[in-house]
Amino acid sequence: MKARLSFLILLACATAAWAQGTTTTTKPALAGVATNSGTTKPGTPGSVVQGTPRTITWDILVPQGWEPFKEFKDLNFQSMDDGDPKAMAMLKKMRDVWDNAPVNNAIVGQQVRIPGFVVPLEDTKDGMKEFLLVPYFGACIHSPPPPANQIVHVLPKSPAKGLRSMDAVWITGTLVTVRTDSYMGAASYRIEALSVSPYNEAGK
Repeated sequence: MKARLSFLILLACATAAWAQGTTTTTKPALAGVATNSGTTKPGTPGSVVQGTPRTITWDILVPQGWEPFKEFKDLNFQSMDDGDPKAMAMLKKMRDVWDNAPVNNAIVGQQVRIPGFVVPLEDTKDGMKEFLLVPYFGACIHSPPPPANQIVHVLPKSPAKGLRSMDAVWITGTLVTVRTDSYMGAASYRIEALSVSPYNEAGK
């Protein structure tokens, strides 16, 4: 039996979902990246009240018209073997496209509130000082990192206590475009978080 490129197969699934406009997600992930079950919509996307942060969903971080899978969507990844030079070259090309994903400048500079999952970068006895926020469970840890415009680098105002890997949280702060390359993935956005709070279904 042929050994399969699990990395490529995972990307192929994401390719198909994105191309079909699928928004199936694992809570509290929101539209923009496909995962494997259910949907949830905490808060009201785009809603804003004077003096409060704008609650956003992950899809707004992707600029309109960006098609990261345009040249890959017709490829049959399952026919490729581990070690196939063509497969490895395609994997590298796809990773380059994802790691250099463009940002949506229309949302940059706004104070926002967004839910996601925690991927630790610096955890200390005083709390988590730095982490990535991702839109679906397992991203960067149990599956390949999503596109860079679907990862937010979070620097809490003060170390966030009690956080663990893949905890679901709300992040509040001003969204800026600062490129971050880490061992867990590349992020196009950064938030110096004014607050980090547990996620709940009520969106509060």
